[in-house]
Amino acid sequence: MHQLLASPQQNAYLLARPGYRNGARLPELHFNQLLDAAASDEPVPAWLARMAADAWGLDLAGAPMNPTVLVRPRTAWNYSRATWEINKGCNFNCEHCFLAQRTFEGMTRQDKFRLIDMLRDAGVLWLQFTGGEPTIDKDFPAAYEYAYRQGMLLEILTNGSRLAHRPLLDLLTRLRPHKTTVSLYGASDASAEALTRTPGAFTRALKGLNAIQEAGLNTEIAIIITKHNAHEVDAMRTLARELSDTVTEYATISPTYDGQPDPLAAQAPGFLDRHSAFAGCPAGHTFFHVDPFGQATMCKVGRENPISLLDTGLDGLTRLPGIADAQMLRTGGCAGCKLSGTCRVCRPLAKSSQEAKAPLETYCQHGQRKGVPA
Repeated sequence: MHQLLASPQQNAYLLARPGYRNGARLPELHFNQLLDAAASDEPVPAWLARMAADAWGLDLAGAPMNPTVLVRPRTAWNYSRATWEINKGCNFNCEHCFLAQRTFEGMTRQDKFRLIDMLRDAGVLWLQFTGGEPTIDKDFPAAYEYAYRQGMLLEILTNGSRLAHRPLLDLLTRLRPHKTTVSLYGASDASAEALTRTPGAFTRALKGLNAIQEAGLNTEIAIIITKHNAHEVDAMRTLARELSDTVTEYATISPTYDGQPDPLAAQAPGFLDRHSAFAGCPAGHTFFHVDPFGQATMCKVGRENPISLLDTGLDGLTRLPGIADAQMLRTGGCAGCKLSGTCRVCRPLAKSSQEAKAPLETYCQHGQRKGVPA
């Protein structure tokens, strides 16, 4: 199995070690040298051995290029990242979930492998497995290993409940993910169970977090602030700092992506996210989302005009930038807003909130200020 990964990325060339966050840029000359020697038994170049020793403490002196270094070829496509909803099914029943339905269905294992091949050929280097709960999909272990072998840096977005399961933990320890992001729904059994509507949710997540910490995996905790746990925010922050490398917080609860208002009931008053002004994003241009049936959209929220990759192949992605741009237009309830230049909410999220007839203050940081359309 490869220890290092060299890949084109936009207008640059990157060197990475799977499971480690630090990496380096390569001059084009060095990347071409690796590409020419990729399938050979030649030893890794001396300059690469020095880089590996400096960055990761790896001793690659005299190691053969194959299989030590996996070199991804150039591609005509411009995509860097993708999220893949491998299955919408979940073992939790969270009140705040943005999925319209949480059904266990999707592609066959062979079609999942075929999709991974297309993601690789589209240039995707960073791939996030999401759901539902991705780790309960019967094909997750096989799909994860296959994507790893194709030279992708993998992230798992999970509720943490399965991370201590020995076969899964062994897989992730052997083939280290780039990052494991665990959602934290409370600092006690009572608060987490109230939100997830699942007995033992907190205990299982905590067990999973302890397991991956002991395994030394890169971990991020996403604190989800709702009315059920707002009184425990400080305790959640303390716990998250103890168990992870990185902590993020999310307090703005969105409707389902098709505009159903039910998740909004979990919103904690007074905890609206205060991010910087939204200045656009690369969704649909250098990034995209794929659902359990291979339907590609600009992102998890903006799901208009999906493209079936299994039917169209990568050629279907030529339509995605235009579809994304159309969804980013300020229309509907946002048309004419004089404060749009400092808006913190992306257009697809605002649209789903408007379709759900959500109160303005639940998604618009400007609230009822003058200049905001009613």
